[in-house]
Amino acid sequence: MSTPSSAPSASADSAATENEFLAPDPGLRPPGPTPSQSRFQVDLVAEAAGAAEDKSPSSDASTTVPSSDKATPTAPADADPAVGGEEAKGRFRVVNFADPSGASSAASPEAAPAAEGLQNGDTVMSETSLHSSTGGQHHYHYDTHTNTYYLRTFGHNTIDAVPNIDFYRQTAAPLGEKLIRPTLSELHDELDKEPFEDGFANGDELTPAEEAAAKESAESKGVVKFGWIKGVLVRCMLNIWGVMLFIRMTWIVGQAGIALTCVIVGMSTVVTTITGLSTSAIATNGFVRGGGAYYLISRSLGPEFGGSIGLIFAFANAVAVAMYVVGFAETVVQLLASADALMTDDINDIRIIGTITVILLLGISVAGMEWEAKAQIFLLIVLITAIINYFIGSFIPVKAKEAVGFFGYDGSIMWENMGPNFREEETFFSVFAIFFPAATGILAGANISGDLADPQMAIPKGTLLAILITGIVYLGVAVSTGSCIVRDASGNVNDTIMANCTKASCKFGYDFSTCFNQGDCKYGLHNDVQVMSLVAGFGPIITAGIFSATLSSALASLVSAPKVFQALCKDNIYPGLGMFAKGYGKNNEPLRGYILTFGIALAFILIAELNVIAPIISNFFLASYALINFAVFHASLANSPGWRPSFKYYNMWVSLAGAVLCCVVMFVINWWAALLTNVIVLGLFIYVSYKKPDVNWGSSTQALTYHQALTHTLHLSGVEDHIKNFRPQCLVMTGYPNSRPALLDLVHTFTKNVGLMICGHIRTGYRRPNFKDLATDQARYQRWLLKNESKAFYTPVFAEDMRQGTQYLLQAAGLGRLKPNTLVLGFKNDWRDGDMMNVETYISMIHDAFDFQFGAVILRLKEGLDVSHIQGQDELLSSQEKSTGMKDVIVSIDTSKDSDADSSKLSSKATSLQNSPAIQKDDDDDGKATTQPLLKKDKKSPTVPLNVSDQRLLEASQQFQKKQGKGTVDVWWLFDDGGLTLLIPYLLTNKKRWKDCKIRVFIGGKINRIDHDRRAMATLLSKFRIDFSDITVLGDINTKPKKEHVAAFEELIEPYRLKEDDMEQEAAERLKNSEPWRITDNELELYRAKTNRQIRLNELLKEHSSTANLIVMSLPLARKGAVSSALYMAWLEALSKDLPPILLVRGNHQSVLTFYS
Repeated sequence: MSTPSSAPSASADSAATENEFLAPDPGLRPPGPTPSQSRFQVDLVAEAAGAAEDKSPSSDASTTVPSSDKATPTAPADADPAVGGEEAKGRFRVVNFADPSGASSAASPEAAPAAEGLQNGDTVMSETSLHSSTGGQHHYHYDTHTNTYYLRTFGHNTIDAVPNIDFYRQTAAPLGEKLIRPTLSELHDELDKEPFEDGFANGDELTPAEEAAAKESAESKGVVKFGWIKGVLVRCMLNIWGVMLFIRMTWIVGQAGIALTCVIVGMSTVVTTITGLSTSAIATNGFVRGGGAYYLISRSLGPEFGGSIGLIFAFANAVAVAMYVVGFAETVVQLLASADALMTDDINDIRIIGTITVILLLGISVAGMEWEAKAQIFLLIVLITAIINYFIGSFIPVKAKEAVGFFGYDGSIMWENMGPNFREEETFFSVFAIFFPAATGILAGANISGDLADPQMAIPKGTLLAILITGIVYLGVAVSTGSCIVRDASGNVNDTIMANCTKASCKFGYDFSTCFNQGDCKYGLHNDVQVMSLVAGFGPIITAGIFSATLSSALASLVSAPKVFQALCKDNIYPGLGMFAKGYGKNNEPLRGYILTFGIALAFILIAELNVIAPIISNFFLASYALINFAVFHASLANSPGWRPSFKYYNMWVSLAGAVLCCVVMFVINWWAALLTNVIVLGLFIYVSYKKPDVNWGSSTQALTYHQALTHTLHLSGVEDHIKNFRPQCLVMTGYPNSRPALLDLVHTFTKNVGLMICGHIRTGYRRPNFKDLATDQARYQRWLLKNESKAFYTPVFAEDMRQGTQYLLQAAGLGRLKPNTLVLGFKNDWRDGDMMNVETYISMIHDAFDFQFGAVILRLKEGLDVSHIQGQDELLSSQEKSTGMKDVIVSIDTSKDSDADSSKLSSKATSLQNSPAIQKDDDDDGKATTQPLLKKDKKSPTVPLNVSDQRLLEASQQFQKKQGKGTVDVWWLFDDGGLTLLIPYLLTNKKRWKDCKIRVFIGGKINRIDHDRRAMATLLSKFRIDFSDITVLGDINTKPKKEHVAAFEELIEPYRLKEDDMEQEAAERLKNSEPWRITDNELELYRAKTNRQIRLNELLKEHSSTANLIVMSLPLARKGAVSSALYMAWLEALSKDLPPILLVRGNHQSVLTFYS
C-alpha cells in the first residue's frame, strides 16, 4: 500500500504538519520505559472508517504504513473526519508502527518530517487519540522486551498477545527475559483509565529472592554450564564408587558370602533407585535452580522441611570431606609405614597429610568449576583403570599368588563362598550398615543443579545411569572376588595338603586349616582388606584407585556443601546466615561457603577419629533421601494441577515405600545416630515453622492443605447440624478490620478455635466500583488479620447502601456448613446526629438477620467503637510490619502493646464521601502509601495530641486485648432465645483472658416466687454444666421507672415523632411514607409498657451491674412493620446508656444448648 496519488495536496500537507506537531524533539525522548508508562498506544477508530477499512485499502483509518521499507504517513483520501465521531467512543486498536530501526528512508518528501520523529519505534497518533486519555500530552510507550509494539496478531491490529514462554518466567531467568503480557485491565477497561498506574502491569512485584536471582542471571553471561555426562554421571559415579569398593568389598563377601552380598548390593540399589526416580520426578516438575537436594525438597514440601534438611545436608557434606580425606591420609600413612618413612606417629601423620590434602582440594574448588570438573574426569579415568586392572588380574592365575588365597576362577571356590560366614559378632545388618554408605552419593549431580545446562534432562539421565553402572560393578566385584579368592590363606607356600582336607584350596594343593584353627591367617577375603591389590594385574594402580576414589568423593562433597548452603542462605530462612549467600565471579562461586566448609572439614580432620561421625553422616544423607521420596508421595497425594513432572516413571506408593525404607535403613545402620538425626531435623523444623519465613513456593503442603480443607468441607456439608455441635459462627460488621478493634477482639475471643468469624465490610458510595482495589484490600487485610493472629476472614463487598450489602453477606458469606449464623453489629452511637434514614437502614439490617434465621448481637461501649477517624493514631500506637518480603506492608495492631491502628486511613466517613473522583483518588493514593515498605515512617512528623474523648476511645478500644482481672460477666437472661445469651458468656469465661471472671445470672420473676425461680434456674444451669457464681431473680422489673427517666426518654424521642393528631391525615401519611422512621402517637401508646420496661431495666442494670466487666443481655425484639426504627433505636439507647460494655444478644430461637449426652 502506498500513498494514494489522488489525495489532495492540502490533506497531505496537513498530515505532515500534524506529524511534525506529534514528533517530539529526539533529545527529549525518554531513554526507556518507566513502570508507570503503558506499553501500548491505542487509537480511537470511527465506526464508519473501521467499516470502510475492509472495503477500501485507500481509506485506512490508521495513518501509517506497515511496510518493510516505508514509514509513510498517509491522510485518508475519502474519509470524513466527522463521520461516526460519536460511535468512536470505546473502540480502540493499536496504531501500526514505523520501522523500529529508524534506518529506513522516507518514501516521499512530504513524509520526511514524520520520519524524523518516528525513529526507534515511535507511533503516529491520530488527532483523536491526543484527546482520548492523555489530555494532549505526549506519552512514549515501550514494550518491556523488544522496545517496540506488539505486531499484528493473526493479521489484525490488537494488543492481545499470542502464547509465549517468556510470559511465564518468574524472573529474568538465564534462559531468557521475562515479558509481561497485556493485563486484563489493558484489554478490558475503558479508555479514560490509565492502565499502568500501579507500576507493574499485573502486580508481578518480585520478591527479594527473585530479584537476587534476576540480578544473578543478568550477570551470568558466559557462565560455564555442564551437560549430563560431565555434570551428573561422572560426579555420581565417583561419589558412589568410594574407597569401599577396594578395601571393604572383599571383606563383605567373606562375611556375607556371594549370595547375601548380592542381596545387600541389591537392597542398597533399590533404595537409591527409588530415590533416583523421585529425584527425577521433582527435578522435571519445573525449572531447577542451584541448591540440589535442598532446592528440590524446599520447593516441594515447603521451607520447614527444606530448611531443616538443607542445613544438615550441607553440614553432612562438609564433614564428609573430612571423612574422605582421612580415608586418603590413612592409606598414605600405611604406605609410609610399610616403607618405614613415618614423619611422627600414625595419628599426627594423618592430620598433617589430611590438612595438606584439604588445602589442595580447596584450591582446585576455588579455582572454579571448570578446573574441578577436569580434576573429576582425571580421577574417574584413574578409578576406571584401577577397576579394569583388577578384572584383568583376576583372569591371570599366578602361581606365586596361590599362597595368599588367589587361585583364579573356580566353581568350588565360588560354591564355598556362596553362603555366609559371619565372624567377630558380625550380622547381616551390621555388614549391610558398613556397605550402605558406599551406595550413597546419588545426589552429587543434583547438588550442583545451578551449574547444569539443562537440569531437567541431566539429573534423571545422569543419576539413574550412574546407579545402574555402579550397581553392576559392585555386583561384578562381589561375584568375581568370591569366585577366585578363598576366605582364609596363610601366605605360606609350605602349607600343602594335610590329611582330611575338605576346603576348596585342597583342589590346588594347599591346606590353610592350621592358620585358620590358630586364628592367625593374614590373607584371604576375611583377613586382608588389600587383597584386590594382590589380585590386580599391577598392584600400585589399585592404590591409585583408592586415592582417586577418596579424593574425588572429597572434592564432590567440598563443592556440594557450599552450593547447597549458598542456596539455603539466599532464601533467608535462617536470618543470621545471609552473608554466605554472596557469590563471586561469573559462576557466582560461593567463596565464603568454601571457607566455611574448609573450616568444618579441617576441624574434623584434626580430630582424626571419624568412626563416630560416619554413621551420623550416613543418616543425614538418608534423611534427605527419605524426604525426597516423601515429597513425591506428598505431591501426588495433594493432586495439585501444578504437579506434572515430565519424567513419568515414578509411582507415589513406590516413593512412599522408598521413604519408609530409608527410615528403616537409618535405624539398621545405627539406631542412636538415627534418633539424633530425627531430633535435629525435628528441632530445625519447629524453629523454621515458628519463624515463619516469608516465602511462598507453591509447595505440596499448601496443595494438600487445600485438598483436605475442600474434602472436609464437602464431607461436613453432608452431615446434619446437631445441637451438641452448635458453634457461634459470626458475621461481624467491622468495616476495615482495624477500625473497630474492640468489636473484633471481643468476638474473636469467643470464636477463636470454636467457630467461624467473618469480618464483613460494605463499601458504599462508589459511582464506579473498583473491583481490583477490592481484591487488593481483601488480600491485604486478610494478611493483617493473620499477622495479628486473628482467626477470621475479611470479606468486603460493594453495595448501593448498608442494608443491601448486609443482605449480600447474609446470603453469600461462608461455604457449606462454614456459614455464619449470627450477625454482630456495633451500636450506632451517633444515631441522633446524622440522617435518620441511616437509622432506618441500621434497624432493617437487624430485621433482615432475623428474616434469614440468624441470631443478632449488638456491642455497645459508651466511648464508641470506631477509631478510624483519629488522625495520626497509627504513629502513636501502632507497630510496623517490618517484613521486607511482603508485597503489601500495612500497619499492624501489636497485641502485646495493646495498640491499635488503621492502616488505610479510609475511615467510614471517607468511604461514604467517595462519590467524588477527587476524594476517591486521594483515598487510593493514601491506600497505596500502605504498600510502601516503611509507610513514610522515616519522616519525623509532629504527633498530633489527641483530645480527651479520642484518648478515652482509644483506651476503650483496647480493653478486650488485656487480661480481665477478677470481676464478673453479668448475664441478664430475660427471654429464652435458645440459649445463645448464655452460651456466649460461657465461651468467653473459658478463655485465658476472661477465666478469672465469674458468671452472674439475672432473670425476671415474680416477687412471691423468687426462691422457686432461683432453684429452677440453678437446676437448669447445672444440667447445662455451666458454672455460675450467683443467680438474682428480679421481681421488680415491671415497677414503673422514675419520672425523670421517663421525661428524659420523652425528650429523646420528641424530634422523631410524627404527631399525626396535629395535622391532616393525608399530610401525615405523606410524611410517614417519606420518613418511615417517624414514631406515630398510636404506636407510642400501644408500646408504652414495653418502653417503660426498657427504662426500668436500665435503672436495674445501673443498680446491679455498674461494676461488671461485661454485661450480656437479651436484645429486646420489635415486630417488623409495627415498631418504627426511631422508637426501636430509642429503646436500645434507653436500655444500654451509661453502662459498662454491654452485649445485647438474641438467638434465632432454636436451641443451642442441650443437657442430653
